[in-house]
Amino acid sequence: MTSQPKFIQVGALADGFAPDSHILAPVGDLEGRTFVLTFADGDVDTLHFAVAQTVDVERIAAGATRPAQPRERHACRVTSVREGIYFVDYIGADEALVDEEGQPRAASTSYVLDVHRQLCTVVTGVLPGEKETRIDAFTRVERGLELTGVQARIRHGRICGDAGNVDAPLHQPTNELIGMRNLYTYSATERYEHIYLSDHFYAWQCLSGVEAGLADVDRCHMIGIDEKLYLFVWREKIVPTLGVVMIDLERMKTDGKIFGYQGSRFDALSNFPVGAHAQVLNVTRHPQ
Repeated sequence: MTSQPKFIQVGALADGFAPDSHILAPVGDLEGRTFVLTFADGDVDTLHFAVAQTVDVERIAAGATRPAQPRERHACRVTSVREGIYFVDYIGADEALVDEEGQPRAASTSYVLDVHRQLCTVVTGVLPGEKETRIDAFTRVERGLELTGVQARIRHGRICGDAGNVDAPLHQPTNELIGMRNLYTYSATERYEHIYLSDHFYAWQCLSGVEAGLADVDRCHMIGIDEKLYLFVWREKIVPTLGVVMIDLERMKTDGKIFGYQGSRFDALSNFPVGAHAQVLNVTRHPQ
């Protein structure tokens, strides 16, 4: 009889993924550049990359004439899974987010900058506080809540400038991954399988690594960025976890991050990079 597999905290997951991981090396392509991003909801974000792996962020809400708060500097990770398309990620959010007790919410921000087509997408992820995390699944159903307390706000927009096609359609949700069963090898020890079930859910299982034997079905979002290039966002319901990953099925490579709490005390965060070699195992197409 085998032992029962156990769910672990995100901090422990980070420790397991770290050795010899297949993450991309950070790039310095954006150093010294400034991007003004105008989103479909009217918000305007200005990103200035003064030095490599650092970004100054200023945000003006829709209808406002000045920022609600001063420009903030964040240490960030900038990678590029495909030429001219950048993934920028940091801990923090440029808006007032508080929990049920009025305390600041644990948040992260991830930008996709499609410089060639002058398009952008931003994911603001928010972790539930301890009180919300401890609401059981049955109570969440009774209250009409999602099973996961992890939130993700996804916005699409354009990079202002003279270059690029201003008529290019914005990044948008896609169903191109649905039906795929993919293998992701994150390192010599960590391997996962994903099955993309529908617009809203995917199934995962750990084939080998620190979560070996674990599996679940979680809420997800799939955004089309370019041909065979996707932004995949998932929100786990058991251990508060947000994943934001670029999936390039042309290069068969992924890169992104996983965000959650370091341990079970809710007083420290873990935001660690992940990257994998991808393999499409099969594709299921259901009859109409």
